[in-house]
Parts: sequence; C-alpha cells; structure tokens
Amino acid sequence: MILLAPQIPFWLSTGITMGKVGILILLSVVVKSVNCQWKNAQVSELGSDLGMKIFNHVVDSKPTENIVMSPHGIASVLGMLQLGAGARTRQQLNNALKYSSYGIYKKLKRIQKSLIESRNQDIVTIANGIFAPSDFAMEQLFIRKTRDVYQAALSSLNYEDPVAAASAINQWTTNQTRGMVTNLISPDMLSKATRLVVVNAIFFKGLWKSRFQPENTRNREFHAADGNVYQVPMMSQRSTFNFGMAITPTNVKYYIIELPYHGGTISMFVAVPEEINIPLSAITPYMNVQTINSWKGTMREKKLDIAIPRFTAEAETNLERPLAALGITDMFDQTKANFGKICRSGQLYVSQVIQKAKIEVNEAGTKASAATAAVIMLKSLRITPPFVVNRPFLYIVWHNPTGTVLFIGQVSKP
Repeated sequence: MILLAPQIPFWLSTGITMGKVGILILLSVVVKSVNCQWKNAQVSELGSDLGMKIFNHVVDSKPTENIVMSPHGIASVLGMLQLGAGARTRQQLNNALKYSSYGIYKKLKRIQKSLIESRNQDIVTIANGIFAPSDFAMEQLFIRKTRDVYQAALSSLNYEDPVAAASAINQWTTNQTRGMVTNLISPDMLSKATRLVVVNAIFFKGLWKSRFQPENTRNREFHAADGNVYQVPMMSQRSTFNFGMAITPTNVKYYIIELPYHGGTISMFVAVPEEINIPLSAITPYMNVQTINSWKGTMREKKLDIAIPRFTAEAETNLERPLAALGITDMFDQTKANFGKICRSGQLYVSQVIQKAKIEVNEAGTKASAATAAVIMLKSLRITPPFVVNRPFLYIVWHNPTGTVLFIGQVSKP
C-alpha cells in the first residue's frame, strides 16, 4: 500500500515477496548527476532502455513473480561483448544497444566516471572483470578498450578445474557486491572449452533524504497480485515529495512518486495504477527511459502521507531468451557467432548470459546489488559421428561406369 494524498489511500498492486506475500513493485533508480548532462547521457539512456525492454519481456512471462534487474549491468556486459564482436554479431549488438560508432566510447567512459565519482554521497560502486586462461591469446586492442572504457580488470583462471574457477569468479562477485550476490556462476556452466567470462557487478547503498521512522511502521493490508490480501509491515511518513499522475497510450492512469536519496543524485520512482483492480501489467509495457523523463514534467511537490512496504527481493534471470526477442541471436549460435576481435584464431560463442540481483528497502534507505555474467566458449570441433546402420535400410548395387543398377533391396531384419 502507498498513501499518496492526505487521508486518501490507494493500493500498490505489486509482486515482491515479503515472507509469503506476493507483490511486484516497479522501481526505477535514476542518476541525476550535474556532470552527466543530457547530451552526454544519451548513451547511458540507450543502454538503460535496452535493460528496461528486457525487464518488460521478463515480467510479461512472469507477471506475478519477483523481478529485480539491473539495466546498467546488462548494458555493460553487452557493451564489453560488442567491443570484441564483428560482422553481424556486432551489428545485432549495436542495433539493440543503439550505439553508434561516433564518440560512443568517450561518452561511455564519462558516464562510468560520473556514476562512481567520489562526490556522490550515496554509495555506488561498479566493477567489471574479465576472467580468461593465461594461455588464451586475446587481442590486445580488445583488452585495452575494455580497460579504457569499462575499467575492466583482467584476471587469469584455469577452466580445466571448473569448481575452482567458479569459486574464484564467485568470490570476486561477492566482494564487489559486498556479500549481496553470491554463487553467480555454477561449475556446470564452465568446462575446458571456456575461454572467457565477462562480469559486471554493481552495488548501491543510499539513505532516504526523508527517512521513515521505525516506530511508524505497522502491519496493514496489502492487496497482492495473486488476488489475496495480506498483512505486511508498512513504513509511513508525512513529508514533501514530487508526485504526479501519468497515463499510458491505452488510457490507463497511474500515480508516480519520487523518493530521493540523501546524496541528491539518485532517486527511486514508484509507479502504481490508479485503481486497485488494474493489474500492473497494464502499465509496465510502457515503461522506458523516455517515460521516466516525461514524468519530470508532470510531477509537482506536494506534502503527502505515504506508506510503502518494507521489502527484500532477489531474482536470477537467464537473459538468452529476452535478448533473442530483441534481435541478439547470433552470439549464442556456434555457426554464426563472430568474436574475432577478442581472439583472431579462436572460434568463440556465448553460451550463457545471466544476472542475479537483490534489493533491500527499509526505513533507513535502500541497499541493492546485481551481477551480470556472460560465459564465452570455444566452438565445438566438428567431429563426424559414427555411421551406425541400426534400423531397416535399402541397398543398391550400382555399376559406376555405366550407371547400371545391378541389385536393389531392403533389409528389414538382418
């Protein structure tokens, strides 16, 4: 539940789990850094937009399940893969990311720096890692570009021992996410054919600009997406927030509220349909970066009584299907993938792209983290399978010089 007008309650129809409660909340965390003006933020906006499209694809297939994702994490891993891709594989990544070649890398570099600059009072850490065998001959240009644009650190791993390799990647991920994301990679994802694992890790911690007092938290009714009503802990306060109403192209009205964090550069937006009987699926298909930017023109400061659930959510998502729906297919296909800019002689393809994310929202603020990984394998050597005649067959005795069929027959049972 959220109360967004004095004495006028309306219910947040959502799906994030709190114990047995099934709710789904639409969260948008956006950066408003003064050093990242619109003309320089376009690349980041486009990358985030791709991540939001993937989110919409996932929630469409799982309308009542817990979904939490990092669009920036997805865009970062795909961006690093794009640096090593060629031909149609690269074109598909460019089309989905909407990255043009002119000035793209300088803009990405500025955005990365702006996100983690020390002046941000809210904590944001972003790390990129590339894990490869020491004897894998990667192109130096790929190494330099990933380091320069994404500050990616190159580490050596022996994939002959998948258990030890997975443990090393998971330890790195756990450290970078401050313990929030664990066991990102399982040993069965790796093998002797693994040549590269590309990982992005994000950690965020922010205190609310206007904090909720724990003594004001109490159980209230929550009308969940599964049709049931639950008693859940609701944080509440009365303060001034940016608040407004928006409308989808299908004329569905929904409320929006901005909950800023103390640092002033990051906010959480919460969106909820106007009517309790309208499912969240009526508005999520229209959520994109342009939508969020349009909210800013309609929201106004208002003194409000608000109440929002205290919650924790986590999810693991296999990204192959949603990426394929957006036209990124060749990199998963052994016959079509082209990563010649990673290794000139190595025939590589992406076997998996996964993301694990977790968010905790309480009276003090928000803590969230995500890790995204792409596993890159050596294409299988084409070995001709044995020819075993283990079912009924025809036979022909053929005279090659004249083309005469001397005998023909079938064997149904030897």
